[in-house]
Amino acid sequence: MENETFAGVMTGKGTGAIATVQVCGKNAESIIKTVFKSVSTKPLRFEVGQILLGTIHDNSKIIDQVTIGYERPYLFAIHCHGNPLIVEMIIQLLKKQGVQIISDELIQKKILSKHEQTNIIALEAKIAQVQSKTIEGTKIILNQIDSGLSKVVREWLSDINSLSLDLIKKQTDEILQNSSIAKLIISGCKTILTGPPNSGKSTLLNFLSGKQKSIVTDISGTTRDWVTAQCQIESLSLELIDTAGLDDNLSTISKSIDNAAQNKALELINEADLILLVLDNSRDIEFNYSVFHNYKRKTIITVLNKSDLPQKFNKSRLPDFLSNTIQISAKNQTGSEGLLSSIRQTLGLINFNLHTPICFNDRQLSLLKKLKLLESKQRAATIMNELLNNSKEICRCE
Repeated sequence: MENETFAGVMTGKGTGAIATVQVCGKNAESIIKTVFKSVSTKPLRFEVGQILLGTIHDNSKIIDQVTIGYERPYLFAIHCHGNPLIVEMIIQLLKKQGVQIISDELIQKKILSKHEQTNIIALEAKIAQVQSKTIEGTKIILNQIDSGLSKVVREWLSDINSLSLDLIKKQTDEILQNSSIAKLIISGCKTILTGPPNSGKSTLLNFLSGKQKSIVTDISGTTRDWVTAQCQIESLSLELIDTAGLDDNLSTISKSIDNAAQNKALELINEADLILLVLDNSRDIEFNYSVFHNYKRKTIITVLNKSDLPQKFNKSRLPDFLSNTIQISAKNQTGSEGLLSSIRQTLGLINFNLHTPICFNDRQLSLLKKLKLLESKQRAATIMNELLNNSKEICRCE
């Protein structure tokens, strides 16, 4: 294991301007010298902090023009063009040189465990920040290193004899609740647009995303599959998913494609962080809301669309759990500010403090949930120490 060399793609999938491949391990330098040719005619020598321009080549075949950064001993960064085909060719070339290809998270662990003397929360924070969807999410994660979660756990341990378990459990519960909100800022919010056919879901998705993503017509049931788009609301990244309209009559229709679309829509609703139930404010239609009883505990906003037309919809028919309503006209592009404000308010994002103690991965979440159930201070202290100092050894670069 000591002589193994590792590499991982550190940038997101898809086409981008630049992609970065990290290479670390004792053989990293010799491998880089084999696959890299500098534009300089001087003998190739690496110094920490040095950046070299040249090409990555497979024998006589040039793959791409790149820059090579020598970041630390045994650690190199290859910055290439972001075309996924180019990235894959470089990865395959490294594999031919005996490099083990691993995930970006694992490569970060190897790099940080080799070069950082730090507690496990700090290590996890530096790994997790790369995956954050927003700048605010990155700040929340990094704030857990010296303040946030690390500070709270250190204070618990320091005052373990004087603190009551009930107080620790109360504070733990607050951390878990705030973590649910922070997760939306860090990882994004899966938002499902659902409701009866022809209520304007596709128009709303196009309106929010600012792009023509969905086919918009006056024909009921146009969207049989689902369409996705992205929308940024200050610190929140929304993944918008436009689903097939929920139609009570489809259960009696033999078209398997329609039934499959309905089932997929219900599956996506079950996975959602936020449900936007889009209803036509200009029609007083009969609709069976019982399907949403299974999702009472989810965050639901009822969007009364087509508010530019005379109102005919009877809001008194809505169950109490669907009474959080907002009126808009997606077609006329009015009411968006109220909707976006309602989304942030409903999700608890208004005035959310980026320094709030939270947990941001499954390990921390699992330990905090255990802490809530303990009746022994000694066992509680063990869990706290485990939060700060992971007992599992992390592999090193060398």
